[in-house]
Order: sequence, then structure tokens, then C-alpha cells
Amino acid sequence: MNGYFRTAMLLAGLTSLFLAVGYMLGGQSGMVIALGVAVATNLFAYWNSDKMVLRMYGARQVDAATAPQFYTMVQRLAQRAQLPMPKVFIIDNDQPNAFATGRNPENAAVAATTGLLNRLSTEEVAGVMAHELAHIKNRDTLIMTVTATLAGALSMLANFAMFLGASHANNSEENKGNPLGFVGVLLVSILAPLAAMLVQMAISRSREYEADRIGAEISGRPDWLADALEGIQNGAARVPNYQAENNPATAHMFIINPLHGRGMDSLFSTHPSTQERVRRLRAMLGGGSARPAARPPKAPSRRGGSVPDAGGSRPKSGLPWG
Repeated sequence: MNGYFRTAMLLAGLTSLFLAVGYMLGGQSGMVIALGVAVATNLFAYWNSDKMVLRMYGARQVDAATAPQFYTMVQRLAQRAQLPMPKVFIIDNDQPNAFATGRNPENAAVAATTGLLNRLSTEEVAGVMAHELAHIKNRDTLIMTVTATLAGALSMLANFAMFLGASHANNSEENKGNPLGFVGVLLVSILAPLAAMLVQMAISRSREYEADRIGAEISGRPDWLADALEGIQNGAARVPNYQAENNPATAHMFIINPLHGRGMDSLFSTHPSTQERVRRLRAMLGGGSARPAARPPKAPSRRGGSVPDAGGSRPKSGLPWG
């Protein structure tokens, strides 16, 4: 219920923002039009935002026939989490990363990049997927996907406002519906993207901590996720994700921030410190920040080759729930 309440508050806030922007651009008539657009966008985002995000990243669905070991891993983790089996997707992207999406556990999906499957060990991939299943269990995925869709819509509205300002700045007759004139248009073009960032920041960073904790309980090994977070952080810092760079409104969905704009990322970060997340996970082992003695072997990178199934050519892991 708490997840649905947060989603309702977010949608109400974004609807109010649409109304305010519509009023600045076109007075009362603009506000009415914006209300219609906001209602339509909210409904569309609720039912289709997950599909849009997956399509945006070119995710391809896999099953027990096309990726048997990766699919089976997710299936067993979902059983341990007492969740319905989500749809499983792979994204052709060399940056190691992953996210979950869907409006509820019955209509959920998890997606991992080829970089994640190639660069991390089987155990680390299991830790990551357990984290994503935790988001589904906590019902975070709805607010994450709707936020991504509506934040993108706000950015497009800002572009439209800038275009409108450039086209009608000197035409008082065409611009008379705007109560603030060109100043209002300029404010919209600047503030709308910032509002989109604030909406993402409104999704509490504690969401990631909680997903880390529950994900560690699902897999049974907090160190797997801790090792994975360190590996993903290092990989994401070196390997760009151009799809995410072109769609920054979706950055908060990933387990690690995929963007490379360091200054803005620090100022408007939607993710807590990776170092702090790792510290908390290692503390769950009772060893503080100490690294476990035995680290799972890494799989070799397969750049340029066929996409491997998670664990397909890796040493047998002896997963306790396998």
C-alpha cells in the first residue's frame, strides 16, 4: 500500500507541474490542454512505461530455450523470493548494469546488459538479479518506470517551450495567451528539466539500501552483491552507456548510475554512495568492511562474440539454492 501511495503522490505532483507549465505557456486554455495531456500521459505511463523503457534500450526477451542458465537463475531466485516469474531480458550493451521494471509483481521484468553477464561471475550476477527482484517485491518498479516516462515527457515539454519562445518571442499577438510572456517560456525551458531531476530525487535513496538488504536475503550471500556493486561501479565508470546518456530520465532505474556527467551526477544523484552500500552489505556478514576470503572466479570477457548465457561457460558455482 505504501508503494501505491508514493506513486499516487508522484503522479499528483507531476500533474500539478503539467498544469503550471500549461498555464505559463498558454494561460487558462493552456492549463486545460495540459490537464488533458497530463491525464493521458499518466494513464499511458501506468500501462506502458515498462514496455517503453525496454524498447528504448533495445532489450530482447529470453527464455529457458534461448538463455537456459540465466533464465533458470532468475527463476530460482524468484521462487526464493516468493514472487511470480518475471519476464527476462538481455540488453546488448557493454556497460555492466541491470534494472527491473513493471507495474506490479505479476507484470514485472528484469533486464541485464551483456556487459553484466560477460564481466561478472555467476555469483555476482545472482546477487544483482536478487537485488532487482527485491525492487519488484517492494513494488518499487512502478514508481521507477512511471517516473522515467514522465520525466522524459517533462524534458520534451521543455524543448517545446524553448522552441515556442524562439518562434514567438517578438510576436505579442501570438504570445498574449502566456501570462508571463517570453519570461514564462524561458522559465519553463530552464525549470522543467530541473523539475524532472527533482522528481527522480524524490524517490528516496533508502529504496536502494532496502533493495540491497532484501536482495542479499534472497540470494543468501550479501558478499555476492557487494562484489557485484564494486565491479559494476568500476565498469560503468569506464564504459559509456550511450542509450542512457540520451535518456537520462531513466538513469535512476539502474542498479548503478549509468551516466558519465560527473558534476551533475553528484549534484542530482538518484543513487546512494556505492561505497556505503558495499559497507552495509559486508556488515551483514558480520565482518564489517572486510572482504571475504574466497572470491568467486571471474568469467573472461567476450567482447565481439556471441552473448553468453549467465554462467554458460563459467566454473560451476555451487549456488546454495541451485
